[in-house]
Amino acid sequence: MHLKCFTFFHLVLLLFASFFLFQSCSRGYDGAKEEQVAVSSEDETSTNDSLGNQLINLMVMNDTATYPNRVILTGLTQHRLVSIYKRIKHKDSRSGSFYSSSEGGYSEENNEHFMPGIDVLYGYNLVNIAHYDFQTEKQNILFKRPVLVKSLYYPSFVQDSMDNKPINRDFYLVSVYDEDTNKDTLLNRKDLRHFYWFDASGVQSLSLLPPDFSVLRSDYDPGNDVMYLFAKKDKNKNGMVENNEPIHLFWISLKKPEKAKLVY
Repeated sequence: MHLKCFTFFHLVLLLFASFFLFQSCSRGYDGAKEEQVAVSSEDETSTNDSLGNQLINLMVMNDTATYPNRVILTGLTQHRLVSIYKRIKHKDSRSGSFYSSSEGGYSEENNEHFMPGIDVLYGYNLVNIAHYDFQTEKQNILFKRPVLVKSLYYPSFVQDSMDNKPINRDFYLVSVYDEDTNKDTLLNRKDLRHFYWFDASGVQSLSLLPPDFSVLRSDYDPGNDVMYLFAKKDKNKNGMVENNEPIHLFWISLKKPEKAKLVY
């Protein structure tokens, strides 16, 4: 009799433990899936799309609901940027209903800049950057479809100086997952992370590294006013970064960052 009760009691505990473990794993899995964008053949939009069509593609493609988060004050008075985030649905356990939110981080505009004359915005579900020109009263978006922006470097709003000379930056640098390199129909951190230069208008752009490289991190060299980029080469061409693949080091001049040069 006591043995049967003991066995039944432990069976109930085991069932409860299994249930909560399943719930915990499920929540973790859903959370891991949040920062991603689905891609399809329809994502290959024409570069000649009108602004209206670009914005429609941005808002509704792949059922990606987005919203503008904040106006980014750049050091170029004529030019302003707008961060655009993916709207995430979370379930309210008390009511069973869903509400929408998103998360993102950015550096405050102050005298301690990421690099002289440059501030940085770090993205979490940051899916695009819009640009507005106050002189022409025109707007455009940096990427033709939703992407995942890791870092946006832009001219700091507060004037910087170096060797008692003012620093004026007139470009943007963007670290971004913009291509489904591993062909799993998703843009996420499993893909290669590319690095781009954009001019002040956000119209002209250049890829600063070869397409088979994925940026890992960056450093600043104040003596030469250059930015170092550590990047992994996709040696086996599977579209993913792997531990055994080689790391290379490049540098770009922040006076004219339109080409990356190999150091190692």
